[in-house]
Amino acid sequence: MGKSLKGKELGKGFCQRKDGRYEARAVINGVKIDLYDMNLSKLKKKFEIEKSKVLRDEKNIRPHVTLNEWYTEWFQKCKAPQLKSDVSRKNYDRRCRNTYCSILGDKEVEDISQINIQKATNELIDREYTDRTIKEALGILKMCFDSAIANHIIRCNPCFNISVKNTTVPKERRRVLSMWEQEVFLKEIENSYYNEAYKILLSTGMRIGEFSGLQWEDIDWENKNININRSMTTAYLDGKKIEELTSPKTINSYRTIPFFGETEQLLKSWKKKQDKIKEDLGNRWRAKPELGNLVFTSTMGSPVTRYVIVHDIEKVVKNINLKEVQLAAREGREPRVLKHIHPHAFRHTFATRCFEKGLDPLFVQSIMGHSNYSTTISYTHVLDDTKQKEVAKVGNFLD
Repeated sequence: MGKSLKGKELGKGFCQRKDGRYEARAVINGVKIDLYDMNLSKLKKKFEIEKSKVLRDEKNIRPHVTLNEWYTEWFQKCKAPQLKSDVSRKNYDRRCRNTYCSILGDKEVEDISQINIQKATNELIDREYTDRTIKEALGILKMCFDSAIANHIIRCNPCFNISVKNTTVPKERRRVLSMWEQEVFLKEIENSYYNEAYKILLSTGMRIGEFSGLQWEDIDWENKNININRSMTTAYLDGKKIEELTSPKTINSYRTIPFFGETEQLLKSWKKKQDKIKEDLGNRWRAKPELGNLVFTSTMGSPVTRYVIVHDIEKVVKNINLKEVQLAAREGREPRVLKHIHPHAFRHTFATRCFEKGLDPLFVQSIMGHSNYSTTISYTHVLDDTKQKEVAKVGNFLD
């Protein structure tokens, strides 16, 4: 029995330290518990909770556990250790927390039924979440419930036969630049700092993370190839910008992309420009040693991430449309406005150009880094101008 500083009996496992803090100590099944608090009543409550947790883990008992509680435990102990980085863990965790956990989180796991999951899915559709987002979140939730079955919390997984299809919103087509859009975009960036960078994206099909994480050591000048060995993940964690180099998206993402067209010259031009800026800035060059010898850096040496590219594209498109509106007004016609472009559109455009130029699908699959052939074939977009040319070949079917 422990005692307070005044000699009062506190109970088994409790004592009071010279600084006035109360301490609770115990060893349960080899697990040490050691807690402190200035308030004895609060400490006793904490102590009981911690002992219950240890006993629960030992006996595998989870009475009345809510989805939020079980999801947190499952994610921290089972899923998070499998993910590559803090950014990956944060993004993965957010998918389920912001969707199904936000709706069903306070409900006890054993009380969640298939109809509850379907109703939550319908609510997410009403909130205009995309099919892809819902499917990804549902996949995570299914794994969480599979683990609940393995840990004897529930008998069956309620995530079955869930309809995710949003019939009210048409499926969005992949964004591909038409030849007109590509030409007007390239003309606008002719004197831009990122001129070579955009052209390299269009002539390699790299994912934006691969582009951001590319090192000069990955450029094989002798064999005229670009070796994809890593990717850069960027996110904001607790208000702080985090940039991390990770492995590529899949095992097939490790690949070699040959120099197409003027790729070699573009890389040499960019290297010359980068070296000049680096020399001029001297100690003001902001490159981070832990990120390696990056190919694509800003005018101050920081990585050219997705956020940088998105911001710059918005400015380019805005300038193009402002000029077009003014020109159309002078010519007395409706302006031909350039629609929004996201960075992945350059990858879609590259794949489409490959098929337009008759490249073999298996070759395209290898340089795109797709795991499945079907994914590569899905990139065979037929643009409107190509459609019209094909239609013209047919003439009249009734002749």
